[in-house]
Amino acid sequence: MASKAAPSCRLIVCLLTAAAVLRPGFGWYTVNSAYGDTIIMPCRLDVPQNLMFGKWKYEKPDGTPVFIAFRSSTKKSVQYDDVPEYKDRLSLSENYTLSISNARISDEKRFVCMLVTEDDVFEAPTVVKVFKQPSKPEIVSKAPFLETQQLQKLGDCISKDSYPDGNITWYRNGKVLQPLEGAVVIIFEKQMDPVTQLYTMTSSLEYKTTKADIQSPFTCSVTYYGPSGQKTVHSEQAVFDIYYPTEQVTIQVLPPKNAIKEGDNITLTCLGNGNPPPEEFLFYLPGQPEGVRSGNTYTLTDVRRNATGDYKCSLIDKRSMIASTAITVHYLDLSLNPSGEVTKQIGDALPVSCTISASRNATVVWMKDNIKLRSSPSFSSLQYQDAGNYVCETALQEVEGLKKRESLTLIVEGKPQIKMTKKTDPSGLSKTIICHVEGFPKPAIQWTITGSGSVINQAKESPYINGRYYSKIIISPEENVTLTCAAENQLERTVNSLNVSANENREKVNDQAKLIVGIVVGLLLAALVAGVVYWLYMKKSKTASKHVNKDLGNLEENKKLEENNHKTEA
Repeated sequence: MASKAAPSCRLIVCLLTAAAVLRPGFGWYTVNSAYGDTIIMPCRLDVPQNLMFGKWKYEKPDGTPVFIAFRSSTKKSVQYDDVPEYKDRLSLSENYTLSISNARISDEKRFVCMLVTEDDVFEAPTVVKVFKQPSKPEIVSKAPFLETQQLQKLGDCISKDSYPDGNITWYRNGKVLQPLEGAVVIIFEKQMDPVTQLYTMTSSLEYKTTKADIQSPFTCSVTYYGPSGQKTVHSEQAVFDIYYPTEQVTIQVLPPKNAIKEGDNITLTCLGNGNPPPEEFLFYLPGQPEGVRSGNTYTLTDVRRNATGDYKCSLIDKRSMIASTAITVHYLDLSLNPSGEVTKQIGDALPVSCTISASRNATVVWMKDNIKLRSSPSFSSLQYQDAGNYVCETALQEVEGLKKRESLTLIVEGKPQIKMTKKTDPSGLSKTIICHVEGFPKPAIQWTITGSGSVINQAKESPYINGRYYSKIIISPEENVTLTCAAENQLERTVNSLNVSANENREKVNDQAKLIVGIVVGLLLAALVAGVVYWLYMKKSKTASKHVNKDLGNLEENKKLEENNHKTEA
């Protein structure tokens, strides 16, 4: 609906002046624009047929109009008034829509579109609202640490360049922090830049922290209004180092307590559960009532078994806050009697003992020549096979590296002992003479033959095992001979002899000849007997044959007589 000027005013100037004071015919229309964008304001009036021109103006706070753009309906020309703040920023379209580029806060005004005919002026007001999104809030001036049970400034949350001004909220673990006397104090401030008319909001937080705030994130947010309504932007998280006093002291031992042995270095570490942790402590050693002041570590080098005991540590300023631990320095002693190299005579007795002294039960293993023995050795009557390298080894299995071992090298000596044996070859042509020798050190064997005879095989020796070996010789004597075996070592020379008779060979040969003759005679007799038996058999066979023929002749004669008798009767 248009407002009309007084009928007596016909001039254009009179119309424009009247329109400046007339009540608008349209309700207020609001255009929202983001800071820096282009403000677009439609005229919202129907263009009359007798339109002369259209104009735009804005109103100052006191209501004074300021004309900024003109467009003729006939010449289609556009003119912009000389208003400095809108120079090169205005654009008026053919449908009288006004555009203002690079929206500023100062553009928040009441603009009016005016369409003028010869006798009427039509107006449509538009209210411009400009919004500026604030910068992302940031927590600055952060406290380097927070101490429990003390109200102190945590930091400032700041957000800049906002229009209109926004509101700042603090959060802990994602939950809103509300002011609480003596625990949470929030101070909010805002400042406007006189040039840009943009606001900077600052919120300071004072906070009384507890141990529950360890690793708790703190954030803040700014809530503002934009062209599309209310929005919220959150800051990055901030986590603070929480300082709190030590409430408990603990003591640690390296290496682990169950693995400490003589010769080790022990490092005691005392720890307090406060933040920051205490840097100095008092260490109490066994048998020393006064503490030794040190950092959080104390080292004992090359400890012995007498270092076993209770170790303690405490705070410098709170000696009642103390921690203790019991330490056992493990030890292992081994005594082998006898040990080293021991030389004994065969048949001697030798008691052997391996004595163990340890901080706990230890395992004992006996080895002989690198072979594990089932039991500890005991010698009531030494034999050559008892000689060797014996090792007694003990260890604490729970303590790494705690082992002891001692060795005994046993040498069993003996004078040479000889035993000679004789073995005749099945053919009876040769004899094997064996000289069995035992003794240590190894005796050397030497043969001597008295008499004539051929040596079929030179002396051969067996391996020397457990103080024993033998030498053998094969001989075919032509006459009675004597074989002498001599064995000698560093202790003694021993000699033994054996007589071998040649008759034994001859008798054996005669017996074999007699056996052959007997076999031949036996075979001849057997052949003779077989011939006689055969001759008698053949003679008897011929006599029997004659009798059979005679009987057959008689039978035929009788048969012929019977046939003649039958014929006569007939």
